[in-house]
Amino acid sequence: MAKGNKKTSDGSSTIALNKKAGHDYFIEQRLECGLVLEGWEVKSLRAGRVQLKESYVKILHAEAFLIGAHISALATASTHINPDPTRSRKLLLKRSELNRLIGLTERSGYTLIPTALYWKRGRAKLEVGLAKGKKQHDKRATERDRDWQREKERIFKTG
Repeated sequence: MAKGNKKTSDGSSTIALNKKAGHDYFIEQRLECGLVLEGWEVKSLRAGRVQLKESYVKILHAEAFLIGAHISALATASTHINPDPTRSRKLLLKRSELNRLIGLTERSGYTLIPTALYWKRGRAKLEVGLAKGKKQHDKRATERDRDWQREKERIFKTG
């Protein structure tokens, strides 16, 4: 087996998921983008020390940035750097994708939220969701539907 084809122990290349995103937003479209990372951040990603829960994507000066993602440094990262775990990280998108996202977020009221962080061909990729916020009654309806699906599966399994 080649060195580059290594997966994690469970066979998945997922680093982190933002489970709260599906609860708080209607995700209408997903797109993949790269990240500009420092060396110590890549080591921390490989160790799984990242959290996307309170993070979001903001477009500043016609560039996209991941804000609020927490990548905690390893103790063995380096002695001569001072790592900032919540620094803003630039996202790598094509100009046409970026222009479309700028139009949708400014005019149509969409929000950009990170939904997943994963490895793809040895590079860290971020899945960004184009989303609209849910109201409280929408969240309750989603939870009710999920409970009904679970109950239906239970009924069919026993019956």
